[in-house]
Amino acid sequence: MTHWIVAPIILPALLAPLIVLAARYHIGIQRVFSVAGVVALIGLAAGLAWQVSDGSVIYYRLGDWAAPFGIVIVGDRLSTLMILLTSVLALFVLLYAIGSGWDDRGRHFHALFQFQLMGILGAFLTGDLFNLFVFFEVLLIASYGLMIHAGGNARLRAGIQYVLFNLIGSTLFLFALGAIYAETGTLNMADLAERVQLIAPEETVGIRVAAVLLLLVFAIKAALVPLHFWLPSSYAEAPAPVAALFAIMTKVGAYAIIRVYTMIFPPDLEVTAGLHDVWLLPAALVSLAIGMVGVLAARKLDRLVAFSVIGSMGMVMVAISLFSPAGIAAALYYIVHSTFAGAVLFMVSDLVRTGRGNVDLTTQAPMIGAVVTAGMFFAGAIAMAGLPPLSGFLGKLLVLDAAFDSDMMVWVWAIVLSSSLISILGFARAGSIVFWKAHSVEQSEEPVPDTNRPSTMSYVAVGGLFTLLSLHTVFAGQVHGYTTTIAAQLFAPDAYISTVLDTPGKLSKPQEGH
Repeated sequence: MTHWIVAPIILPALLAPLIVLAARYHIGIQRVFSVAGVVALIGLAAGLAWQVSDGSVIYYRLGDWAAPFGIVIVGDRLSTLMILLTSVLALFVLLYAIGSGWDDRGRHFHALFQFQLMGILGAFLTGDLFNLFVFFEVLLIASYGLMIHAGGNARLRAGIQYVLFNLIGSTLFLFALGAIYAETGTLNMADLAERVQLIAPEETVGIRVAAVLLLLVFAIKAALVPLHFWLPSSYAEAPAPVAALFAIMTKVGAYAIIRVYTMIFPPDLEVTAGLHDVWLLPAALVSLAIGMVGVLAARKLDRLVAFSVIGSMGMVMVAISLFSPAGIAAALYYIVHSTFAGAVLFMVSDLVRTGRGNVDLTTQAPMIGAVVTAGMFFAGAIAMAGLPPLSGFLGKLLVLDAAFDSDMMVWVWAIVLSSSLISILGFARAGSIVFWKAHSVEQSEEPVPDTNRPSTMSYVAVGGLFTLLSLHTVFAGQVHGYTTTIAAQLFAPDAYISTVLDTPGKLSKPQEGH
């Protein structure tokens, strides 16, 4: 047992009230605390990822109560990858929020930001389904506060819609947990993995219902069609740095599906047979298609980016729904890519709003700082559309290759390729209206106010994320190799189960090539 694994949850949980109590009226001190906390989180996440890179599983028992009776925080290759991704993203989002002044347009931004990180990181690290629900609620409350930051009627309406839709998901989650506990007497993931296998075939009705309800809940979090209606308005109306951080929020749903449906309800389990291929894969393909059609039809740049997030989640879910080691490895590679690409585009959309005055794609207007912003938009569009040479292209190739042996291979290839073409057209249309046609509009002779000039730190934050995208491309072989080892560990969960339950006689590490 190691105490370090709980530090990524404890640190933001302590920083948030400290910021409120000690620096409530001093934005400069808030910024220092917040940035220092995120930098420390990156160090912790990197150390934990290195510690489990050999395939070991680390855990922490809260109150020293052994599983399945106590709360367990667990770290393996998958969870540490996700907390490292979240921490790195959070740093650049925070820099953008400070540089653009978004953090000073309302109250308690940095405290809510830390609570949001606590909820996300806790969801990735928990080894218990009930505590997954608890962390979902923590990030829901914090994300609502961040979404309505700086006020506005449109933002408030979108926030209410977001909360109501996610409260429905929370209610379904509670029903699912009740059904699972009634059938098995436990909510610990490792314990469930063993007990579900022991349910007699004639007594599986309750657990089947619970498995379907869980899939619906996680599909809501992942914005999977037809449960995606909350996302476009919520992300488009949220402050830009908040929307950029939300790029990791949908990945929480994808992570939960990967974790639960490889360990508790694996593909070869008769109880849930058909969930991943009969229902999940078609829904993922429809999500991909609708997301990219939305990119082409969007009338505002921020909504265009929101629909591209739906499309990218459709791509992730296509890979996940294959439920093969190759599919999961491809999904994890694409998750890293789409998180950075989505955050870049949300920030660029805000740069356009700052320099242009609006993000309307139905009108032409002069653009301040058009050259640099246009270059960043062009790079982000290439990444999200999946064009070479960036990692989106490589990620799509990995997904297509993983689907080669699927019965729906033709549908996967057709929809992935056609949706990529549609997204290219949508991004090209938006770029030509915002940047190229901006030169045909007469520029004002009056001096430009400083409020319409994006700050240098804003460009640094966007450039930093694009640098990470470039590194993700350059080291694609090494990253995909690591995601392949993650997939192998997921499909051989003996090490996870034996470590959490502290049962002797099982593998302490997954066998290579298992």
